[in-house]
Amino acid sequence: MASKKPTGLGRGLGALLGDDVLKTETTGSLSLPISQVETCSSQPRKLFDEAALAELADSIREHGIIQPLTVRKLSSGYYQIIAGERRWRAARLAGLQEVPAIVIEADDRKAAELAMIENLQREDLNPMEEAAGFQSLMENYHMTQEEAAQRVGKSRSAVANALRLLSLTPTVREMVEQGKLSAGHARALLPLSPAVQESTAAMVVLQALSVRETERLAKKMGKQPPVESDPVGGKKPSLDVDYTAEAQKDLSSRLGRGVKIVTGRKKGRIELEYYGVDDLNDLLDALALIQVKKAGKGSEV
Repeated sequence: MASKKPTGLGRGLGALLGDDVLKTETTGSLSLPISQVETCSSQPRKLFDEAALAELADSIREHGIIQPLTVRKLSSGYYQIIAGERRWRAARLAGLQEVPAIVIEADDRKAAELAMIENLQREDLNPMEEAAGFQSLMENYHMTQEEAAQRVGKSRSAVANALRLLSLTPTVREMVEQGKLSAGHARALLPLSPAVQESTAAMVVLQALSVRETERLAKKMGKQPPVESDPVGGKKPSLDVDYTAEAQKDLSSRLGRGVKIVTGRKKGRIELEYYGVDDLNDLLDALALIQVKKAGKGSEV
């Protein structure tokens, strides 16, 4: 039975390189001074766990670097990392003076593609880094979603779904980067306005909701009633819409739950969500704590 032709992602770094380079990869590597090896600014991975790096450094001290770095030589004489920045960082922590490396020829575009493939194959990127990596490939090298997907061995829909995350608010994007929200959770929040998106995200994290529960909650939060207007003169409500949204966001953050502030011409109302008696008690405790803090500030000299 004939085997399928492997995709770029399936074959790893060799997918974008010719047979000659593949042979080079299997015949050994050079030992380069670590001081002559530098990182690449277009590297899609931006966050490195310090504790994990320390553990890897301990392993490198004992066993050395098992898999060589992949680098390219620059006109300056230095070598730029294409794959293996984490190993390079750990090697520095371990006090190594030299690192094993495979030197390949690659222009900027090829280097960016290879770095993206290496990280995707290792699943080293968080969803936001992956999205930013796809965006960088498309913008810097004028690729379509389809072309970017083909270059890294992904489906076009996977690339499209990743790119959608870039429209999240900075606060929610940070939650995704930190692992507080998964890509599935984040996509469920995309239809919401910025203020509601952030308040809903806070509630999802606080209550450890599943993706399906988040989808239901987002649908509910998206049905907030519009701001009421003056039925006679058609004037704007007494409270500014931006201020109301900011107040709603602040209160939601303080209470860790969905909050709706509905304003009218002369009066408004605040709606707070709770789930069950225990959650209601938690809400009352939170409101009491806010009141205590406010009273404490008022008594300061």
